[in-house]
Amino acid sequence: MTQPPQGFGPPVPQYGPQYGQHYGPTPPPPPHPPTPQGPEFVAVDTRNAIAVDAEGVTLDMNGVQAEFPWPEVRSVHYRASPNGKALMLGVIHLDGHFYEAVVDARPKARLTEWFTQLAWVLHHYRPTG
Repeated sequence: MTQPPQGFGPPVPQYGPQYGQHYGPTPPPPPHPPTPQGPEFVAVDTRNAIAVDAEGVTLDMNGVQAEFPWPEVRSVHYRASPNGKALMLGVIHLDGHFYEAVVDARPKARLTEWFTQLAWVLHHYRPTG
């Protein structure tokens, strides 16, 4: 029986989990980074909704959503409707387009609460307007 030359031994295994291969189901991808926490404003009626949070402004009009991340928002404007029973909020996009949603405030006193909350939340995310 001859012995292999010095420095040679059994071949190194080329495949297997110990060398980085993975067998079996693929592990789930890492979760998305958490959304930064901060104040939120939400106004909802039976058909429409307005949300302002750390990500930006979302308008929901009869089930159609428009999302505006803060880097795409030039400015946000709001006021009471002419009859004083609804919140009217408009977003001016960086490209100059204007988007608006109207949310009924029932009871009417809720509109005052919304104005207070909305002013504070907008100032938090857009201190210069």
